Amino acid sequence: MADSHGLPCWYELGTSKGNLGSAGAFYAAILGWDVQDSGMEGFIYHLAASDGDMVAGLMEMPDDVAHVPPFWMLYFSVGDADKTAADIEAAGGEIHRQPQDIPGTGRFAIAADPQGAAFGILQPLPMEGDTGGNAFDQSKAGHGNWHELMSSDPDAGFGFYSGLFGWQKSTPLDMGEMGTYQLFSHDGTDIGGMMGLGNAPVSCWLPYFGTKGVVTAMERIRKHGGEVIHGPQEVPGGAFIAIARDPQGAHFAVVGPKDMNE
Repeated sequence: MADSHGLPCWYELGTSKGNLGSAGAFYAAILGWDVQDSGMEGFIYHLAASDGDMVAGLMEMPDDVAHVPPFWMLYFSVGDADKTAADIEAAGGEIHRQPQDIPGTGRFAIAADPQGAAFGILQPLPMEGDTGGNAFDQSKAGHGNWHELMSSDPDAGFGFYSGLFGWQKSTPLDMGEMGTYQLFSHDGTDIGGMMGLGNAPVSCWLPYFGTKGVVTAMERIRKHGGEVIHGPQEVPGGAFIAIARDPQGAHFAVVGPKDMNE
């Protein structure tokens, strides 16, 4: 798992009580996902597939965090969940859920960086030909494509994550009064950016999912009860983005060509 250490490997929606089915239907309509119950004994957890790949999990907020607004959790692949959890605490982060096993999947933990942004780590079970999972694939619509950290201290945030995952600084983009948008890479490939809080009330991660047409995705978001907060906006490289909120309040973004025929 050395090559995949630090790569995004899973996306998990925590939504409000009683809305798991409707949340799944929303993302199925927006991203073309096939959402099904996992069949997990004693726990309701839905799985979303795109183009044959498992890309996301959906669940209702557990009772102990039911007060937390719906949000998307990003998971990063690690070679040793217990060691990485210890490294997170040593670097000033916090472990909200200590490492534990998921039968048939691997070993995971829930954490927060020193500025409070929540994220997960996952040590996948070794599988023949495994490269860390297929949820993150910048070449496929419906998959994770980009990862944005909005932080009260993005410089400290980069230091934290680069120490854990070996990420490297890539291109810095000047956003004027909003400061610098710092791209970061994994093994030479840009996988996300870090910036100040912007409009975010607290430090947090925002996932971007690939789409074949941002404008039509925006139309679907509005049609199915979501809200488009920003976009379409062209970004370096010629792609377009839109930032949105689902009907339960979880924020997410889409990225791809502006129109489906481009």
